[in-house]
Amino acid sequence: MSAQPDDEQPRGSQELRDILSDVLRASKLPAKKRGRPVKPDVETLTSLSYDQGLLPTELNELVDLVTTPNFLDQASLASIVRNLYPATTVSSDLVVKVVGCLGHGKLKPSLTIQGALLRWLVMIHHIIENQAILSQSYSVLFNLLDTAAIRAQLCHLLALITRRRHVRPYRIQSLLSLSRQTGNDPPLTGLLRVFKDYYPEIIVGEATRGKASAFKHPDPQWRERLDEIQRAHAERAASKSDGPLSGFRVARHRFNGRKSHLIPEVHTSHATENSVTLEEIENVDGFVNKLELIELPNQLIAVLGDPLLQKFLLLRPQAEAHQRASNWLKAYAQDLMGGASDAHLIDVLEMLKSYVSATKDLPPLFLTFFHEYFEIWNGREGKDLILDILSYTPLLNFQELFVGVFKPLEAKALNGTTKSQLDILKFYTHLLQHWSTYLLSLDDKSEHAATSVSDLATHVNDLCLTVLQTSPGVSTHSEILNFFELTATLASDPRLLAHIRIVIPPSALVYILHFSSSLSTLSRLCGILTKYKEGFQKAMATSRTRYTPGYVNEFNGFLMDICNCMWRSRAFNKTDTNSHGCLISQAPLEAMTSYISTLNMSGSLSSLFSLSYSPTFSLSAISYFRGLEDSELERGSGELGARHAGPITRASLSALASKGGLKVSWDDYRLGVLDYLEKQGMPGVGELMNNTMTNLMRRKSGKM
Repeated sequence: MSAQPDDEQPRGSQELRDILSDVLRASKLPAKKRGRPVKPDVETLTSLSYDQGLLPTELNELVDLVTTPNFLDQASLASIVRNLYPATTVSSDLVVKVVGCLGHGKLKPSLTIQGALLRWLVMIHHIIENQAILSQSYSVLFNLLDTAAIRAQLCHLLALITRRRHVRPYRIQSLLSLSRQTGNDPPLTGLLRVFKDYYPEIIVGEATRGKASAFKHPDPQWRERLDEIQRAHAERAASKSDGPLSGFRVARHRFNGRKSHLIPEVHTSHATENSVTLEEIENVDGFVNKLELIELPNQLIAVLGDPLLQKFLLLRPQAEAHQRASNWLKAYAQDLMGGASDAHLIDVLEMLKSYVSATKDLPPLFLTFFHEYFEIWNGREGKDLILDILSYTPLLNFQELFVGVFKPLEAKALNGTTKSQLDILKFYTHLLQHWSTYLLSLDDKSEHAATSVSDLATHVNDLCLTVLQTSPGVSTHSEILNFFELTATLASDPRLLAHIRIVIPPSALVYILHFSSSLSTLSRLCGILTKYKEGFQKAMATSRTRYTPGYVNEFNGFLMDICNCMWRSRAFNKTDTNSHGCLISQAPLEAMTSYISTLNMSGSLSSLFSLSYSPTFSLSAISYFRGLEDSELERGSGELGARHAGPITRASLSALASKGGLKVSWDDYRLGVLDYLEKQGMPGVGELMNNTMTNLMRRKSGKM
C-alpha cells in the first residue's frame, strides 16, 4: 500500500494504515494460527474509519477483503462494511468489484454481506465518480431479483438508477411475474411504481396497489456522518489546491459543504423516451451535444446550488424556471414572516450568492424575496451576503428599486455607525460596477441607464458627504474615490457615455478631498477629474443640450481652483474665469491672510498650496530636487557651489544658479516634480495639469 506524505494526510491516518495491515494479515490466517484475537483490531479499524473516513487506497483494500474469501468471521466483516466511510468519491472500479461479488457461488461472500454491500451502494450512490457505471450494470443487478435475501436492497438500488431506457417490456413482464410469485413483495411493488412513472399506460394500477417500499434512506445518521467526513476532506483539499470542481456534473450537497438540505438537489423524474436528464451529464461534450434534449428537473430552486443547472438555464433561458424559483423564495420569506425558524437562512443566502456570482445576474423576480424579508430582518443576520447578492441587481428604474429594495435595506442596515455607512457605500460601488459591465455588453441604448445611473450617483453623493463628515480619514477617502473612479470611467468611456448623463461629485466633497493630507487621495482625485474633463469634451462635441452652462461651469470651477492652488500659486483666487476660490468665504480668508503675514514668510497665502509649499507635495518636491543635485555630483562635474534648502520658488532657483548651484528653470522644475510623482505611482496630478493648463497642453502636443 502506497503511503502519502504525512503532511498530506489527516491526523491519525498512519495509525489507520498500520491497523489495516494487521487486519489484512490476520484475514489470511485461520483463527487458531493468529496468535491473538483479531476483533480488537477490527474495532480499532472501524473506529478510525468512522472518525476520519477512508482514502481510495484504504477503501479499495477493505472492499477486496470483504468481497473475496478470507478467514474473518461474519460479524467482523459486517462491522467493516457498516463502517466503509469514503473520504472522497468512489471509483467505478470499486463499484464493479461490489457488483461482481453478488450472486450465488462458492467464492462469493455470504448473502448477508452481499445485502450489506448493496445497502452501502445505496448510501454512497451520490458520490460515485462515474454515475453511469451502475447504469451499465443494470442487467446484472436486475437478474439477481430472484434472490430473496438481497431483493430489498436490490430494488432500492434499482429504483435509484432506473431511467426510461432501462424500462423494457421484458423487464416489466419479469417484475409482474415475480411480484405475483412472491405475493406482491413490497420492494418489488415499489420498483414497479418507479417503472410505472415511465410507462403508466403499460403497467396497470392493479399491479401497484399493494403495500410498497418507500425506499427511504437506510440510515440517515450514517449519511450525516459521511457528509461530515466528505466536508472535512474537501476543506483539507481546498486548503492545498485552488482547482475548481467540475462544473459539468450535477452537484450534491456533500460536495459543497452545505449543512442544510433545504435547497433540494437536482432530480428529474419525468423524462421522455427521447429526452436526457441533467443527472446523466458527465462532461462538457455530453452537455453541449445533448443541450436541446435536456429536461428541466423537478424543483427549479435547485438552480441556486447547482452550477450545471445554472449553465443550462443561461444557454436555454426559460421564464418559467425563474418564476418557479422566485415562488419558492417568496414562500420561504412568507414562512419566515409567519414565525418559522430561520436556521437555514444563511445556507439559502450563501447558495443565492453562489448563483448570482456564477451567472452575474439576479433575476428581478428574486427581489420580491428581499422586499418581504426586510420587513422582519434585524439588519445584522447575513448582512454581508445580502449586500453581495443585491450588488447584482439588474439595471432597472432606480426610483422603483430604491423604494422596493434599497430604502428598506438602508433602513435596517444603517445603524448610525461609520462602518454601516461604508458597507452601504461599498454596496453601491459594486452595484455601479455591475451596471457598467452590463452596459458595455449592450449593442443598443439601455432604456433605464441614463436616469438610473444618474439617480444612483446623486443618491451616493449625499451618502459620501455624510460619511466624509462622520469619519474623515484616508480609508474613508479611499472608499469614496472607489465609487467616483467608476463614475469617471462611465463619463470618459465613449461606449458608456452613450448610455448615461455625467453626474459630477458635490463641490464640497471635491474641495474636502483636495485639501486632504494624503498624496494618494489627491492624486486619485486629480485623475478622476481628468476623466470627467475628457467626458465633458466628448459630450459637448456632440450635443450641448444635455448640460446647462451653469452645470459645466461648476465642474470647470473645480479644475480652475485646483490648478490655481497647485500650479499657478493663486490659491483661493475668485477673479479668474469659472474660479470659485475653493468655496472659502471672505472672513476666514482674511483671517488666514492676516496670520500668514505675521510669520515673516517669503511666501503668501496664495502660494502655500503649490507644489513646493503644500504639506502634501513639499516632501516629494524637495526629494525630486535633491535627487537632481545628487545626480549632478555623481556625474563628476565637481562640487555644487550651493544646495537648495527649500521650499523652491522661481526667485530661489535664480538665486541658486547665481551662487553656483544647480541651474534648473522654474517650468522644468515643476514638470520634473510631476514626472517624479508619476514614477512614485501618483500620476493623477500630472494628468490633470497636462490636460488643463494651456501652456502644458501646447508643450504636450508639441512633443507628439
